[in-house]
Amino acid sequence: MKRTMLAALGLATGFALPAAAEDIKVGLLLPFSGVYAALGNDIEAGFNLAIEQFGSETKATFEIVREDTEVKPPVALGKAKKLILQDNVDLIAGIVSSGVLGAVRDMVHGAGVPLIVANAGNDEATGADCSPYITRMSFSNSQINRPMGTWMHEQGIGKVFTLAPDYAAGRQMIDAFTASFIAAGGEVVGQEFTPFQKTQDFGPYLAQAKASGADAVYVFYAGGEAISFVKQYDSFGLKADLPLYGSGFLTSALYVNAEGPAAEGVITALHYVPTIDTDANRVFAEAFTAATGRVPSEYAVQGYDAARALIEATKTGASDRETLANALRQVSFEGPRGTLSIDPATNNVVQPIYVYETVAGENGLTQKVLAQLPAETDPANGCVMPPIAN
Repeated sequence: MKRTMLAALGLATGFALPAAAEDIKVGLLLPFSGVYAALGNDIEAGFNLAIEQFGSETKATFEIVREDTEVKPPVALGKAKKLILQDNVDLIAGIVSSGVLGAVRDMVHGAGVPLIVANAGNDEATGADCSPYITRMSFSNSQINRPMGTWMHEQGIGKVFTLAPDYAAGRQMIDAFTASFIAAGGEVVGQEFTPFQKTQDFGPYLAQAKASGADAVYVFYAGGEAISFVKQYDSFGLKADLPLYGSGFLTSALYVNAEGPAAEGVITALHYVPTIDTDANRVFAEAFTAATGRVPSEYAVQGYDAARALIEATKTGASDRETLANALRQVSFEGPRGTLSIDPATNNVVQPIYVYETVAGENGLTQKVLAQLPAETDPANGCVMPPIAN
């Protein structure tokens, strides 16, 4: 399916784009079917919204070729090859699954095609497997959780019990949190990794947490597992004496309403929440809700900022693969999340992290921002950034 967004974008502001504008062909590589289809749809909606809002700021025009990864690495690799070799795209954007990112990494790097990562958070992508052609506009697993360890200890929490699904993202997120919590003077009194997408009953793990002597529980769960975990934690009666903290994916705006009242009082940290009190976020959130009928999630803002980064890169005159890759590494702008920039040592986004509590609002559950933690660059984690080949 191919959709072209050309001079019509200029007509929205009353004028046509210059005739000499460069046409940038973008491969949008996202899951539009399978378990992560909702994430792909939110990213695409955010991406399209940014093109509509900021497209007239550049002479470039954008032709989008849309491909479904199906959340399957072999399928995604085949689609990436099609985009690069058959469609001859100038740039690829998207990628939800870290497994998919790992599958296409060597292909995009070897072909010299810039890739804007709009979700996948595996640390290696901007660590040992970094590439000058891969720029991440979403997050890294460690980036979200590292500041929370320090912040929680500063709130007087001395002992924690941690839980996460047993796969790479779960371990990376928990490892980053526990390292900073211990460095701040805290103690991890228990830790369990539950079978990924196989755990239906969290009761035995919650019993361990209750008996551990912890002051709080810190977890990472997402999607269906997050919904199940939050509901079971509440029904187990732990929240009053053993408050629940975690990565913000636990109470994502995308599915927090499915968790219902069980999510109230849960405190988490994330790079975006819909209630950030800035003009840039209000403009984004209102426009996204008007376009889709739903509150923007972190996935939506990642798509939005990925397109914004592309637009900012084209303002420099970049139009081919090499110049786009170079320009993307230098973008910086004020977006719904706050001030964003790219760390040239890793090509990972630098952004603030928000601590928020899920509370009841007039129209359902909402987010009360408790703190904005300062932006930090990730450690290199084995990244030795090679130069862009000529």
